[in-house]
Amino acid sequence: MSAFTEPDHSSDGASADGADDESGADAESGNDGEEVRAAAVAVLVRKLSAKQLSVSEARDVLRTQGLTGSDAGDVLDDFEERGYLNDLALAEMLVTSGAERRGQGRVAIGRTLAQRGIPRHIADEALGVLEDDDAERALEFARSKAPSMARLDDDAALRRLVGQLSRRGYGGSVAMTAARTALRENKRGFTSRPTSVRFTPSDDDLA
Repeated sequence: MSAFTEPDHSSDGASADGADDESGADAESGNDGEEVRAAAVAVLVRKLSAKQLSVSEARDVLRTQGLTGSDAGDVLDDFEERGYLNDLALAEMLVTSGAERRGQGRVAIGRTLAQRGIPRHIADEALGVLEDDDAERALEFARSKAPSMARLDDDAALRRLVGQLSRRGYGGSVAMTAARTALRENKRGFTSRPTSVRFTPSDDDLA
């Protein structure tokens, strides 16, 4: 009897069908990947239209949408090339806002940059534009707050003002010196408006 046996066409058919199924699964998987990417990019674009994000924050947005690894990296690179993501520009904006609008010191601003995911070397470059004038900015802030504490006793006013300065990144002797100076000036009327002087004519003027 010949050792050759007729191929089992049913098994071949199953193999062929299996290959077709596998090919179809790959295509479907590819389509799913493109859909995930498109959806993640759409979410990121909406986020960026409302708020400037760091590269790190943008990566987190993509990750929450299921886009990670090289796929996320490609999107981030593309957005950086287009200027949609710019860590240095964001850092410079945060430095300016913190120093000029919020009266923050370098420590507080640096903390904000770190929380936003700005890399250390970029944060240092952005902070480098600030002059080392924390004492002056702290005193300016303290002077703006001192009048509202006039009703407090000296110790309570000092504690409150030092606390406010500390929360804005002015620590240690800088906060204490600024608070004491501002409260002392306010108590002496240094920051109050000059009193009006009434002119009284003398006898010679009336002659």
